[in-house]
Amino acid sequence: MDSPSTLNDLLPTTPDLREERLAELKRLFPDLFTNEGRLDPDELKRLVAPNEVHEAERYEFKWYGKAASKREAFTPTTATLVYDEDRSVNPEKADGNMIIEGENLETLKLLLAAYREQVKVIYIDPPYNTGKDFIYKDNYAKDRKSYWEETGSAEEGVKLSSNPDTSGRFHSDWLSMIQSRLLASRGLLCPEGYLVVSIDDAEMPNMTRLLDEAFGKENRVAVLVWDKNRKNDAKFFSVGHEYMLVYAKDKNLLKESDTKLRAKKEGVDEVRELFDRLFTEHGSDFGSIQKELLSFYKTIESDDPRKAVTRFRKVDAKGPYRDDGNINWPGTGGPRYTIHHPLTKKPCKVPRSGWRYPTEDRFWEEYNAGRIVFGPDETTVPSVRTNLFEQDDQVLASVHYSYAQTASDMFDRIFGMRVFDHPKHFDDLRLLVEYLSNPGELILDFFGGSGSLAHGVLEANRRNSSEGNQDRQFIVVQIPEVVDSGSTSGANAVSVGLPTVASITIERVKRVIEGYGDNPQPIPDTGFRVYKLAKSNFPRCEFVPDPALSEEENVAALQRYIQEKEASYLLPLDEGAEQAIFDEVLLKCGFQLHYTRTLREDFTENTVYQITDGRRGTLACLAWNEGIKDATLKRLRELDEAGEKPFFICLERALSTTTKWNLSHLLGKRLTAF
Repeated sequence: MDSPSTLNDLLPTTPDLREERLAELKRLFPDLFTNEGRLDPDELKRLVAPNEVHEAERYEFKWYGKAASKREAFTPTTATLVYDEDRSVNPEKADGNMIIEGENLETLKLLLAAYREQVKVIYIDPPYNTGKDFIYKDNYAKDRKSYWEETGSAEEGVKLSSNPDTSGRFHSDWLSMIQSRLLASRGLLCPEGYLVVSIDDAEMPNMTRLLDEAFGKENRVAVLVWDKNRKNDAKFFSVGHEYMLVYAKDKNLLKESDTKLRAKKEGVDEVRELFDRLFTEHGSDFGSIQKELLSFYKTIESDDPRKAVTRFRKVDAKGPYRDDGNINWPGTGGPRYTIHHPLTKKPCKVPRSGWRYPTEDRFWEEYNAGRIVFGPDETTVPSVRTNLFEQDDQVLASVHYSYAQTASDMFDRIFGMRVFDHPKHFDDLRLLVEYLSNPGELILDFFGGSGSLAHGVLEANRRNSSEGNQDRQFIVVQIPEVVDSGSTSGANAVSVGLPTVASITIERVKRVIEGYGDNPQPIPDTGFRVYKLAKSNFPRCEFVPDPALSEEENVAALQRYIQEKEASYLLPLDEGAEQAIFDEVLLKCGFQLHYTRTLREDFTENTVYQITDGRRGTLACLAWNEGIKDATLKRLRELDEAGEKPFFICLERALSTTTKWNLSHLLGKRLTAF
């Protein structure tokens, strides 16, 4: 293990993603680097622009601050996440569910260490940049002191700045804020993952260009339209819709694996229950069953997600069905074999583009299975029959109806009053979660807002619990933004002790789990942990390098600073402080925060724990007042020789020069000294 040579070697940071990206580029294309190991810009330019396209002729998407925001996305962070037990709900049942209160860019960097490529779906509903919405100013990155002063007493929280359209950097500030977070979040998506971004007309073109750059235009999957409301006071058109832009992490990978997204038709279970009851009452009187079924269909409004089932208007012993399905070959030039009508024995009319099925044998196979219906004679082209109860899934449409007032009313029921304006409907997000992910997978929202995404995940889990499926998990990040107490909703929120948006997020998810309203329906066996973005537990992170000194001189100064500032930790830490140390060190070493910690009694002279998060394991000794003893080194050697090949995490201050050399020689890269 080499001696520290840079400041970052001594600081408890997350991985430096810039170095990782360069290392990966060098691994793939070593010819782009000089003999000294530096990237050669000329070689890179020859690769991407062999014809030396002149700068003025190149199409680019530029704005003030773009380069800086891109750099900021990949710089490491020294911050940490601190567990907030008091605001957590059923933490022993959280199973990875987290709500994180804090600035989201730094939080994303922290999550990258342990959750890289672990997230199946990222959904965000960022500020829309209307000139009135508040936007994140990266006040953590640019003015850390101000951020900690604002959040040091969580009662007040962070006051975000407005972004008036009179500002000369109206678009630039918003673009920079979004770009850095998109870039940081991409690494969290698994290779088969999806990103979904809600946006309105104002910044939809710019958001699309941002996503095309960050995720690749070739990975754009769909642009969904959500009709929210009609504005009768509009002068020209009622623009009451929003968009959801859907991108894949790797669309080619999805194609290669023949991925097909399908959603269960809403209302099928309800219709099945009704049909079973009617069949019990009427037997084979399918006319009576059909009459009552059609009466039920009339109660379903046009914007109801159950509307699709109303197309199944005929009934027989197999339940509701439709027999008007298209039997044409998709496109043109389909097979044109002869099919004789079962009654007239004459050749049937051939569909305009040919038969849907490649061979005559396949046609009769489908007919014998009850999936093809003939007309009264050969002059009518046969059609495809679909039984509702046999095919209860569907591809999701690109246009949806979800009225904003309905979403607000549903949200208001949770609190008995309005404490948040313009929430997304949790059922819309539940539908997306079910469509894009599978039970047991992780969903992330780093613009948490009112907590609609977490609510949607919980409802998806509720629906799947009867089938014995593993629950999906959620991570929601929300800055402790101060609510506008001058608005009706903000005043209501403050009156019930919810002064920040993050506090609303947490309380909303708590009420969903515990049940709310006149007919509470709690969700059993689930919970979540609350964490807060906080300063590192290591005082060394407060060190400010002297720009007048060399790197070597600053490293030496930092080493002296560490010895002086961290000497106070020789005293025993209380349980909460010890937990905070473990959380910070293990998170930055790549362990997810739902890890378990078990005392290893075979280590007799040091306090050593077995750590596991279900994906990986390590031994850890993080006691501030313990140096690593010879007996611990001996036990590690015994485990190594027995084939266990242990990983070991300890504090740098716990190692003497000799012990560090011996451990490094024994464990190599399996040793991490913090």
